[in-house]
Amino acid sequence: MTKLNEMTATEAANKIATGEATAEQLVQACLDRISEREDDVQAWVYLDPDYALSQARTADEARNSGKGIGPLHGVPVGIKDIIDTADMPTENGSPIFAGRRTNHDARCVAALRAAGAIVMGKTVTTELANLCPNKTRNPHNLEHTPGGSSSGSGAGVADFHIPLALGTQTGGSVIRPASFNGIYGLKPTLGLIPRGGVLMQSHMLDTVGTYGRSLDDLALITDVISIYEPEDAQSYTGSRGSLRDMLAQEPPRTPRFAFLRTPAWDHAEPEAQKAIEDVAASLGDQCETMDLPEPFDQIIDLHLTVMGAEDLAYYGEYLEKQTELLSDVIKERLEHAKTIRGDAYVKALLARETIYESLVKLLGDYDAVLCLPSCGPAPKSLETTGSAIFNGLWTYLGVPCVSLPKLTINGMPLGVQLVGMRGDEGRLLRTARWLDNQL
Repeated sequence: MTKLNEMTATEAANKIATGEATAEQLVQACLDRISEREDDVQAWVYLDPDYALSQARTADEARNSGKGIGPLHGVPVGIKDIIDTADMPTENGSPIFAGRRTNHDARCVAALRAAGAIVMGKTVTTELANLCPNKTRNPHNLEHTPGGSSSGSGAGVADFHIPLALGTQTGGSVIRPASFNGIYGLKPTLGLIPRGGVLMQSHMLDTVGTYGRSLDDLALITDVISIYEPEDAQSYTGSRGSLRDMLAQEPPRTPRFAFLRTPAWDHAEPEAQKAIEDVAASLGDQCETMDLPEPFDQIIDLHLTVMGAEDLAYYGEYLEKQTELLSDVIKERLEHAKTIRGDAYVKALLARETIYESLVKLLGDYDAVLCLPSCGPAPKSLETTGSAIFNGLWTYLGVPCVSLPKLTINGMPLGVQLVGMRGDEGRLLRTARWLDNQL
C-alpha cells in the first residue's frame, strides 16, 4: 500500500475529500519523512512542524463541519523561499534578507490557501535565485546537485517530503531541477501565474512554475494559481480553460512532435544526446527532426543579455550598498552585467517576437517540441547547480515547457522536455500525457 506521503497530490486530495484520510495524517506522514531525511537532503530553510499540523487540523475541522472544500484541501505544498508568505520568513537565499518577514502572501500563495492547501514551509533557493550552489542535495545521490535555483522544491517533491511545490524560472530553475530530481515540472507561459510577492530578477523572464508527481498534479496546482494580475504587464490575459479538463481529454489525433537539438546541442553529454535521439526515433513517423531557422542562432546570447541587464536593474543597489553580503559569484555576475550596452538590451527585447514568430511558422501543426531539458543528469558536484543552457532559450520566448521523468543515465534521472506555444498549456499537457504513456 502506498504511503500517504508518497501519493500524488491528486490521489491525496481525493482521499481527504472522501474521508479516507485526513489532512493531519497526510501532513504527519510528510513530517515523518522530513525528519528521516532532511539531515541528508536539506531541502528546507524554514519548517515549523507544529504550525503545519495546526493548519492540517483546521482543514480537517472545516471538512468535518460540512463546509465546502477546495481542490487542494489538506494537501501540503512547499514554497520556494523567494515567494512571500505572511506567516513565515522569506529570506531569498541571501544574508541581505536574513529574518525578513512580510505581512502578506504572494498572490500565488494566497490562491493556494484559498484552495485549501497547507503551506508546509519554505524550500531552499540559491542566493537571490541565481547560480550559487546551496546546501540542498539530490535525493537520488547525495553527492550530486539537485539543480537550482528551485533546489529545495525539486528535491523535496522527489524525496517524498511534499507532493507539490512552487519554483520559479528565469533561466532553467524549474525545468532543470525537475529533470535532475526525476519529477514532473511545468514552466508555464510567461504571465500565466501571478508574480506579485515574488522576488524579481527579470521582468521579461521570471516565471512561477510547479512541481508534482504526475501530470495531473501539475494541472491541479496550476489551475488553482493561474490568476490574472492587472498590475503586471506580463500577466497573461488570454482565455484560460481548465488544464485538468484538457488533460482528461484524448488527443483528437495522434500527437506529432518536432525534435529540435537546439543551439545548445554541443553542450549536451553524449549519453544524453543518444537518450533523447532514441526517444525521437521510437516515435517513428510521429516525430520529425527539424533544424531551427537562422534567427535562433543568437538566442542563447539574447537570453543572457536580457537576464543580465534586468538582473542588474533589480540587484545593482546591493552591489553598491551591501557588497559584503553578496557572494563572489553574484558580484562577478553583476559586474559583468554593467558591460551590457543599452542598445544591445533593446535589440534583445525586440528580437524576441521575431524569433517566436519564426518558431510558430516552423512548427506548423506539430503538437510539441521534443528536446533535452538539461545537458545530462545532475552533475556529481555540490559546487554547481548545472547549466541552464537548454532552458534559457525557451524562457526567453515565454513559452510553456514540461519535463517528464522518463530517462535514466548511470542511475541518475534525466527528463524529457516538451515545449508548446504561448498560452497552450492544455494542449502541451495533453500531448505530454500521451508521450508519458508511450515511454
